[in-house]
Amino acid sequence: MTDYAQARKTMVDNQLRTSGITDRRLLAAMGEVPREEFVPAARESLAYIDEAHRLSATRKLGPPAPFAKLVQLAAVEHTDHVLDVGCATGYSTAVLAKLAASVVGIDDDAALAAKARSSLAALGAGNARIADGALTDAGRAAGPYDVVVIEGSVPAVPDELFAQLKPEGRLVAVIAEKGRVPVARLYAKSGKGLASRADFDARLPPLMTPPADSFVF
Repeated sequence: MTDYAQARKTMVDNQLRTSGITDRRLLAAMGEVPREEFVPAARESLAYIDEAHRLSATRKLGPPAPFAKLVQLAAVEHTDHVLDVGCATGYSTAVLAKLAASVVGIDDDAALAAKARSSLAALGAGNARIADGALTDAGRAAGPYDVVVIEGSVPAVPDELFAQLKPEGRLVAVIAEKGRVPVARLYAKSGKGLASRADFDARLPPLMTPPADSFVF
């Protein structure tokens, strides 16, 4: 029988700390959230390994370390209202709920969103809720947000998501432009517009596969 508590500790020590994760609150959150509850039953014993898990025909749960680095880049505060875009079965939302005041997880796959609701309710994550619908619009009614986290690589960030940021809000995403190494970027909103910077090379499963020469989010 798998010792999941030990598996979480091993993940934190061998994957997160060695990848430059120094945020103690984030390390504690990922050491507490039962990742095995968010993967298919056949993958539960493998939930903490350093690879992606297929959740549906088109979606995967990314490895722990790139996700943790993206969340650390967002610098989530305990007072923040967070939008979790492409939350899938809700693992990312559960982690963010331990860091923020409130989290809205959204997904355009109704079955994955239903699983997320069930899992978060079982964990008693009262400051998190799930909405299903278009990834650019499903969270709009609960916005604006201090932080937006995009849970997968995208060729570009849609303007509709930038529009849901509060002044001084942050958005983090892995940008996978054609022919280039995917890179995690931090976007910050101010009265002067948006500033952005590349932070680290990163690979996360695509949130949506674009057509050959265009992208529809």
